[in-house]
Amino acid sequence: MTPGELAALHARCFPAHPRPWSAPEFAGLLSNPLNFLLLRPQAFLLGRSVADEAELLTLAVAPESRRKGIALALLGDFAEAARQRGAAEAFLEVASDNAPAIALYACDGWSERGVRRGYYAPGIDALILRRAL
Repeated sequence: MTPGELAALHARCFPAHPRPWSAPEFAGLLSNPLNFLLLRPQAFLLGRSVADEAELLTLAVAPESRRKGIALALLGDFAEAARQRGAAEAFLEVASDNAPAIALYACDGWSERGVRRGYYAPGIDALILRRAL
């Protein structure tokens, strides 16, 4: 997928918050050798691995392709890619009002480790989740 295609899918998945990322933002992220892109049909995951820690930057699945196991498969791909890069633990931030994503991450073994108050918008916190790899 090109940065423009990533941005278009991201905008379909995140119309309000977190705000969708632009094609130039994706191009910049993809130019960083610490970042890695994982693809599935109608979906992608962007991660970063530094030393023994990985970060899930964003996960997007087209609305019409949700609830088919694609996101869970991408999380498995992420864990494997992060381990191959030397990571032993991973973290992510998810909007506190995104119940489907929170349930998905819990199903994959992620647990809450902290909160960033008002991170996404007033009254919408970021939950910091961690998972051993």
